[in-house]
Amino acid sequence: SATKGIEMGTGNRISEILAEELPRPMQGSICALSGPNLSREIIGGKPASTVVASIDMDAARAAQRIHNSSLFRVYTNQDIVGVEFGGALKNIIALAAGVCDGMNYGDNAKATIITRGLAEIGRLAEAAGANPLTLAGLAGMGDLIATCSSSLSRNHYFGRRLASGESPEAIRASMDSVAEGVDTTQGAITVAGKLGVEMPIAQAMHSVIFEGVPIERAVSALLERAPRPE
Repeated sequence: SATKGIEMGTGNRISEILAEELPRPMQGSICALSGPNLSREIIGGKPASTVVASIDMDAARAAQRIHNSSLFRVYTNQDIVGVEFGGALKNIIALAAGVCDGMNYGDNAKATIITRGLAEIGRLAEAAGANPLTLAGLAGMGDLIATCSSSLSRNHYFGRRLASGESPEAIRASMDSVAEGVDTTQGAITVAGKLGVEMPIAQAMHSVIFEGVPIERAVSALLERAPRPE
């Protein structure tokens, strides 16, 4: 699956949802494909890389052979949990990066959002059983950089519009494509609550999108958090 998200309500990853529907013999060969893969660039023939993860490395290598090309380099990884969480949660951080750009906070602030966002993703993924090193790869840092920096990112675009004062409902109604990070925020907060993981950036985005907290107040709450070790 190349779908990136977390199910609202259950907090299940895409591979877990697929496993519920597939016969038992097929469940172990589920693959997740994720990375810095902005679709418009790939369709335009620009080079990109991705990672295919599966607990069944034969399945991962088979998917690698099918999808690898001179313009699309495919790596394999056995850590499907880390790859899926990286691909899903980076969309929440991209929302925050869009808010940062929309409010003209500058590159230092956005670098902070990206870096601390990666720390949040890593904490949750590791608590769920992932290898934290996976998040240093294409499905983590790679995807995060692309999605938080590109004007092609739907989640970044959504965040910029939030910063301008538009309501989440109005933004969603006007978009002809889906900003996956919006619904993923709910799923992430569900999982974080179950695992006892703190995710301040995700919580801030959740408060704005689903709780009606003004964007300025959510930003202030983040900036006024007590200092702590990195």
